[in-house]
Amino acid sequence: MARHRCYPSDTWDDEWALIEPLLPPPACESPTGGRPEKHPRREIVDAIRYVVDTGCKWRALPRDFPPWRTCYNFMARWAAAGVVGQIRDQLRKRVRRGMGRAPGAVATVIDSQSVKAAETVGKDSRGYDAAKKVNGRKRHLVVDTKGLLLFVLVTPADMTDRDAAKEVLFRLRLLHPEITIVWADSAYAGQLVTWAKKYLNLTLKTVSRPKDAVGFVVLARRWVVERSLAWVMHARRHARDYERLVQHSESLITWAAITLMTRRITRRQSRRTSQPTSRENDRD
Repeated sequence: MARHRCYPSDTWDDEWALIEPLLPPPACESPTGGRPEKHPRREIVDAIRYVVDTGCKWRALPRDFPPWRTCYNFMARWAAAGVVGQIRDQLRKRVRRGMGRAPGAVATVIDSQSVKAAETVGKDSRGYDAAKKVNGRKRHLVVDTKGLLLFVLVTPADMTDRDAAKEVLFRLRLLHPEITIVWADSAYAGQLVTWAKKYLNLTLKTVSRPKDAVGFVVLARRWVVERSLAWVMHARRHARDYERLVQHSESLITWAAITLMTRRITRRQSRRTSQPTSRENDRD
């Protein structure tokens, strides 16, 4: 019997209709065969989103979800296979098409965020950011001009933005060859600009804070990625980094972005039809 959906993080019917086709087919449907899956995939996705949204331990998953080990293993398997990144990219293209834009972004924005790490994070993947006075990890996000996530890389907090940006921009060029320009803050200035142009054919433009500015100032281009970082922090799992593996941290950040995009698509669809969303039907 299907689980009764009662949490804010649960997928709506129209959300699940977006996600389900993007998941890989079960092993039992492959030519090599395999054991049929015991638990519905929608419940697995709901469990992952519950952990991301509430920040609870995997072992603390409510009993109405599948066993926590099953949910964790699916999360890890999909992260290793690149499934989560493919879902993110397909949904981002759909959002952009709905906004009347080309599916592939040409201009992007990059920034980083240092967060404290829990005791579950090993010394080999954490560091001390002296500028922010944070002992933990650093998240490097690349978004389009609408704040939609293209790529995320998690590193120790003591890695400088310039050093991490070389890895980020290199992978970004491989995954998205259509990108031509990247906006960033002054921390990415210097030799990195020349390196990006010479080896990746990417134009890296920096936006500096006005010298006479006092207090908080909204900076052109940069505010978009800063807003995206704030969106990620709405998911309580990301208020601190708890993941032993950086790949899992990157995957759960991507799941937060996926939830934002699916909700954005479904809200637009509901406005067009002027009918109640299936969220209301799920709660009946």
